[in-house]
Amino acid sequence: MKKILSSILALTLSLSAFADEGMWLLPLLDQLNGRSLMEAGCKLTPEEIYSINHSSLKDAIIHFGGGCTGEIVSSQGLIATNHHCGYSSIQGLSTPEHNYLMNGYWAKSFEEEIPAPGLTITFLVSMEDVTDKLAGLYGDEKAYRKAVQELTAASDAKHPNCRSVVTPFYNDNVYYLIVYKTYRDIRFVGAPPASIGKFGGETDNWMWPRHTGDFSMFRVYAGADNEPADYSPENKPYKAERFLKTSLKGVQEGDYTMILGYPGRTQRFQTAAELENMIATNRVRIDARTVRQDLMWEAMCADPDVQLKYANKYASSANGWKKWQGEELAFGKLDIIGRQQAKEAALTEWINQDPKRQEKYGKAIRGIADAIAATRENSLAVTLLTEAPFRIELITLASIYSRAYRDGRAGLSEAEAAEKTADYYRDYEVSLDKKEAVALLSFYRERARKEDGLKNLGGGFDYETMDIAAYVDYLFENSAFTSYDKLIAAAAAGKLKEDPAFALRDAISARAMELYFSIDQFDKDMEADTKAYGAALLEWQKGQAMYPDANSTMRLTYGHVLPYSPKDAVHFKHFTTLEGVMEKEDPTNPEFIVPEGLKTLFQKKDFGRYADAVDGKIHTCFLTNNDITGGNSGSPVLDAEGNWIGLAFDGNWESMSSDVMFEPDLQRCICVDVRYVLFLVEKLGGAERLIAELEFVK
Repeated sequence: MKKILSSILALTLSLSAFADEGMWLLPLLDQLNGRSLMEAGCKLTPEEIYSINHSSLKDAIIHFGGGCTGEIVSSQGLIATNHHCGYSSIQGLSTPEHNYLMNGYWAKSFEEEIPAPGLTITFLVSMEDVTDKLAGLYGDEKAYRKAVQELTAASDAKHPNCRSVVTPFYNDNVYYLIVYKTYRDIRFVGAPPASIGKFGGETDNWMWPRHTGDFSMFRVYAGADNEPADYSPENKPYKAERFLKTSLKGVQEGDYTMILGYPGRTQRFQTAAELENMIATNRVRIDARTVRQDLMWEAMCADPDVQLKYANKYASSANGWKKWQGEELAFGKLDIIGRQQAKEAALTEWINQDPKRQEKYGKAIRGIADAIAATRENSLAVTLLTEAPFRIELITLASIYSRAYRDGRAGLSEAEAAEKTADYYRDYEVSLDKKEAVALLSFYRERARKEDGLKNLGGGFDYETMDIAAYVDYLFENSAFTSYDKLIAAAAAGKLKEDPAFALRDAISARAMELYFSIDQFDKDMEADTKAYGAALLEWQKGQAMYPDANSTMRLTYGHVLPYSPKDAVHFKHFTTLEGVMEKEDPTNPEFIVPEGLKTLFQKKDFGRYADAVDGKIHTCFLTNNDITGGNSGSPVLDAEGNWIGLAFDGNWESMSSDVMFEPDLQRCICVDVRYVLFLVEKLGGAERLIAELEFVK
């Protein structure tokens, strides 16, 4: 452990050259980033950003819904995050009569704030390095689990209403005990209509210039003691000890910016073999999702009810689908694999210079490559299964029911288990699912290896020779899972055991489990090589910037407001304005519709105090070179004093390989300007009461 720490702490010697790259661990800010933060322009000390014993900036940052970031922006627990982060909750609260997703919504009082069932937010309480307590247990799974249980149990006893977890970093070479506090009563406060919050849709997704008002607002509620509590009308708005102050000053090129958030996953500690496998896997996902998304989009455009039901399903699928395409293009254009191979060649040369290093690290890169080669085809087969036939919603419904019945062995009847599916049927369109089933099964049979054929489908159908359309007719005509009423009736009559949806689900699961078992031992063997590879990098790159891969833990990234040039003779400014929204307007395209209210405000130039001091325009979005990835969505963009100036919501197309390699000339973080956010809240939404909650700085 001491050698690992010395490798990491030695990085302070050269951080100035890497100030804009890095997703930095908060407990190490003082040792690793103190000088670099100051040189970059930060006016806060590391202690003011992250403190164990006192309130600090990190206490205003939340993990929103488990997959995004949000921030507390008032003393009364008001949350700001992205529109696409609140999307599923807003869609779930919407009905054809009260379509908050498409029409927008702003609560005029606390009483009008709407409970969002299932939505939670989580605060980071503390992080403690426990590597010394676990390092000697690697490879002894039983002993490791026991030690982790003891650590988390002791921590939980010290922190009421909290949850403690042990999380590995640097490819399992460093471990932190992390304490979280989760609040369960979260209420929807407001959001602009989707025509603003998702302006540009998939066409503009990952693109610049951008004009999307990607924000929504929620509120944390707590019990009488200000601690987490289940929903109750008696709960009160959370009293925030720390919240972000808001700046309307705007940004200029070169301004310092920092982002605190929960980046999800990066692959900067992976080998070339792992990256090649990732790209191959993503291609399978792209092709399969194209089949399903085309059908969803057609149905959504034809029927407003289907549009509401499938808005979140489509958006969730399409976001990764487009990112993977951009990643594939960037890998080729930027020679990511070649550069990684060159890095590994240099690392191997260094390892081979010392017999001790050869003994510790010499087999790691080859071991990883061999394991991936041995499992590659089966891994792709699993991906094809999960992205094609397993995406049939009838199978999802059968699985929800099956899990509820299995998990309810102590008391749930079949009928009670069937009731657990009710929420899913609210957003289910059987005619669309039937079309998807034909398309996905056809796609699967066309792409799958012969040995991955589905067996025992029932109804006298043979997978290899059957007419897929005829099989799907049989499946949907005879399954009780095609409607909630049918399911409840069949469950009450005890007639579900022979449902054909179970036969298809079991056929998919059986083959998937065979494939998983075939690759499991190779994965376990690769773990030791992956750990050794990470340790080799740490030792080899002493004196260079080394931060661990993102893993949904809170990180700090800092950089500056910057334009960029994606190709010869093309130069992008660092900001966009409301004029660009009007220029993109296309009433015939659902992705580029502009609400009449916004057009009126633009025509009257009714911008209030939110117009830019230099050009008098509403600035919609801006660019920084902060190092972010998925999970940072909704993260606050902060100025040098830690004031709120925007929300991060996207990366740019030209650097879609950034999860693997940071590209300083190309990589940009796309942010919505807080002035556009508050202009929409006040002028379009009429929610002056929320503006009054904020604390502004000059």
